[in-house]
Amino acid sequence: MSVNYKHLWSNYNYIIVFIGIFIAFLFTNGSDTSWTSMTNILLHSAILGTIALGMGFIILTGDIDLSVGSSFVLVGGLTIIVYNQVDNIFAGLIIAILLGMVCGFINGVLVGWLLMPSFIVTLATMLIFRSISQYMMNERGETRYSVDGSLSSYSALFKLGNGELLTLPVIGIIFICIAVALTYISSSTKFGKRVYALGSNPRAAKLAGIDIHWTRIKVFLLSGALVGFAAFLKIAKDTSFDPATSGQNFELYAIAAVVIGGISMSGGRGKVASIVFGTMSFTMIDKIITAVGMNALLNDSVKGLILLAAVGLQMVKRQSRSG
Repeated sequence: MSVNYKHLWSNYNYIIVFIGIFIAFLFTNGSDTSWTSMTNILLHSAILGTIALGMGFIILTGDIDLSVGSSFVLVGGLTIIVYNQVDNIFAGLIIAILLGMVCGFINGVLVGWLLMPSFIVTLATMLIFRSISQYMMNERGETRYSVDGSLSSYSALFKLGNGELLTLPVIGIIFICIAVALTYISSSTKFGKRVYALGSNPRAAKLAGIDIHWTRIKVFLLSGALVGFAAFLKIAKDTSFDPATSGQNFELYAIAAVVIGGISMSGGRGKVASIVFGTMSFTMIDKIITAVGMNALLNDSVKGLILLAAVGLQMVKRQSRSG
């Protein structure tokens, strides 16, 4: 029985890319390839990956969100302020998700209802959200948002962010569970089918009776909720936010994780599950760069080249389909 390599690449390219990067990771890290090292990849992928899952849905509709890094730090800072007052983990989680949804709703209304270009809208809110977080920090006379270590629930929060279950990081397990749930939503629900239809052909989706305006708003709401959840995980893991540097370039890294995962930037094509592989691949790339001793200032240039390569592979795949 012959193997259809073209079919394998077309449908599972994100796994092939992941395996290739993983082999490079093994070679460059030498003896530092223990199980602990592997689980660290999952640990360091969880927060960015949660944001990337939301970005994946937005890109599937044919839109983009450049504000996720800024909304991440704004939501994180506000959540810490509230958490320090209420001293309740569950309340902190709910506040983070709700605040994230507020940011997503603002973007969603401007893009989905007022039909403004998502690139311009989210570029504007990227500047607005981060400047607000920095202004609030300056008004408080502090340099960063930090959880009060004297809180009764502090140790439980820190254990959530840094704990393990069967040697796997808890926040990594949470990330995988979210990915499984969103994979089901994208492939087996009406909402998921509407997202793909909107990204494939907005005009045809509208003629088919899909409310494309509300679908866009829902997608931005979902992404905002995931940004809020990621901010909560960051608080649990590190217990602080720096409004100047936290979440910096997260919008670009999330897009890179989505693209490396094989989701088309033109919308309507790709698998949500692939974002897990894309995010972990991106994390391993970072560790490979560190392992080979490359100058840290060149780190993002290498990531940029890899992102260009991923987009190039998408173009080749698209041309092979049309051909």
